[in-house]
Amino acid sequence: MKLHNLSPVEGSNRERKRVGRGMSSGHGKTSGKGHKGQKARAGRGVRIGFEGGQMPLQRRVPKRGFVNIFSKEIATVNISVLEERFESGDVVDIDALINAGIIKKILDGVKILGNGDITKNLTVKANAFSESAKQKIEAAGGKAEVI
Repeated sequence: MKLHNLSPVEGSNRERKRVGRGMSSGHGKTSGKGHKGQKARAGRGVRIGFEGGQMPLQRRVPKRGFVNIFSKEIATVNISVLEERFESGDVVDIDALINAGIIKKILDGVKILGNGDITKNLTVKANAFSESAKQKIEAAGGKAEVI
């Protein structure tokens, strides 16, 4: 194989559109810009959202709501998921939940919810527990520890 034998893969390179080179090219006369008007002239067209001087839609519509900068993002985990993924006697903490793929990344905290049933005795360490989750974990012989 030599350099003069190399060529790009079929369809990977597209020829550039040469406008204003006669009617037979398909892009002659107005060069794909239609007839007259601001968008047919040289230079840039109008910016996104410009409505010819009329107050644009994004400024006519009122602003609503706010973003609470102090809000915390808490991951929730149901005890039915813990029942499926962990063996009896395991210690379930945030690192174990991430390694098991139950939560994707460390957020501001983890709360264990009581949806489902649990039969394994697990030591669960989390930032918060719902009342029903705590009761079900302790009824199965496990511990619910708040960290």
